[in-house]
Amino acid sequence: MTEQSVRWGVLATGGIAAAFTAALVDLPDAEVVAVASRTQTSAKAFAERFGIERAYGDWAALAADEDIDVVYVATPHSAHRTAAGLCLEAGRNVLVEKAFTLNSREAAELVELASARGSFLMEAMWMYCNPLVRRLKSLVDDGAIGEVRTVQADFGLAGPFPPSHRLRDPAQGGGALLDLGVYPVSFAHLLLGEPAGIKASAVLSPEGADLQTAALFSWDSGALAALHCSIVGGTGTSASVTGALGRIDIPDGFFHPERFVLHRDGRDPEEFALDPADGPRNTLRHEASEVMRALRAGETESPLVPLEGTLAVMRTLDAVRERIGVRYPQEG
Repeated sequence: MTEQSVRWGVLATGGIAAAFTAALVDLPDAEVVAVASRTQTSAKAFAERFGIERAYGDWAALAADEDIDVVYVATPHSAHRTAAGLCLEAGRNVLVEKAFTLNSREAAELVELASARGSFLMEAMWMYCNPLVRRLKSLVDDGAIGEVRTVQADFGLAGPFPPSHRLRDPAQGGGALLDLGVYPVSFAHLLLGEPAGIKASAVLSPEGADLQTAALFSWDSGALAALHCSIVGGTGTSASVTGALGRIDIPDGFFHPERFVLHRDGRDPEEFALDPADGPRNTLRHEASEVMRALRAGETESPLVPLEGTLAVMRTLDAVRERIGVRYPQEG
């Protein structure tokens, strides 16, 4: 790693890996030097697509590549513990897609391993790196709407997804909660921290994946959050935060918003918009830039996506799964 360039390895070749790699290619201070997949054919095709020098047909070879400064893990979340663990064991710094792992036990194991190795580790919660989300968080923290009373957020896809699809496969951590629900849950955590009380209900598929889940969280302050995720109905992906003195509405795409509206008692609504030159999908670049900033600063975690926050979200997801009766085969 130099001041000019951070060398990335990409572990996986699916859609999110391609989107993130495209973002890295656009960054002048990032260099993608290697990619790995379970097959050489897939790795080679991905490498040719993005002009990547080295393609590995197994994960361990990428983990052992000492020319890599940081590895981006974009496998299905059922494999995050194994893939990220390989990289951390080999001394690599790691950025892991969300949901971070299948459960909080696996998440804690990765955090402990990173600490033991002195390596950087971060969940790829790109929402937390979005400038507009950070502005919203700052307004709430500064008391713009008073003490937070309620948070609402939803994320649903229309589907339908066949039983063979990853999103319906419990062995791959399938279901709405880990793939989509992690966003509303993380949004509530960003504003209020870990909830004291958790209630949840879900509709399960025949194979045991949650097709849609609704959750109600409570905090000792009296705040509540009403959250929903679905793979059987496309929702507006909207969010709102209501406080004692006002409200903030994100009308759509709350996890990569283009705008939000601040309503305060006795004042005209105030709109906050993303810089026109900084499209919503550029949040992936903000995420990558935050990783590189932290690495150059010698930090082992990001203050924007702290590891304790990731562990808290995983504990909450575990609690929701317990209440809706979802257990993955790997968990026994």
